[in-house]
Amino acid sequence: TLDLTCRRTPCFAKFSEMEEMVNMEAEINEVQPLLLPVTVGSTLQFYFIGKKCQILQDMNRHLEAILKEKRDLRKRLLKHRCQESLPIEATYHKCIVELLTEAVTFIEKLESHLQSVRSIPQVPHMMNNMDTTLSKTKVLMIELEELTDQILKWEELQKEVYSN
Repeated sequence: TLDLTCRRTPCFAKFSEMEEMVNMEAEINEVQPLLLPVTVGSTLQFYFIGKKCQILQDMNRHLEAILKEKRDLRKRLLKHRCQESLPIEATYHKCIVELLTEAVTFIEKLESHLQSVRSIPQVPHMMNNMDTTLSKTKVLMIELEELTDQILKWEELQKEVYSN
């Protein structure tokens, strides 16, 4: 009954409110340093996600343009070009025919030319291999000459033996 009859005085009521506010501020101050890296990290993450999204959208627009150009190119290639070609004067017909034959010859030999160009970085290695092979060939020639001399001597010896 004493507790029921006891009324709080306004002074202590204000004190308890102040104490609650101080406790809440302390909790906020405890939690705030923990939230700061999370908010900074999430903010940076959203920033970089936005950048990546922008890059992907740009790439998508670029690929769409390429696909559209590809479709247009296919359509142009399927059309007959006879009516769209420029007329060539009769004096240049011979030159055009010669030019076309040279172009066809060039295209036929293009792969071999490209292969030659691709092999340029390997030339020093190939030269070393050729030098080694040449040295081995010289050694084999010397051995062959020695063998030939031995065979000729043996043949002469055999002739002498049979003649005796």
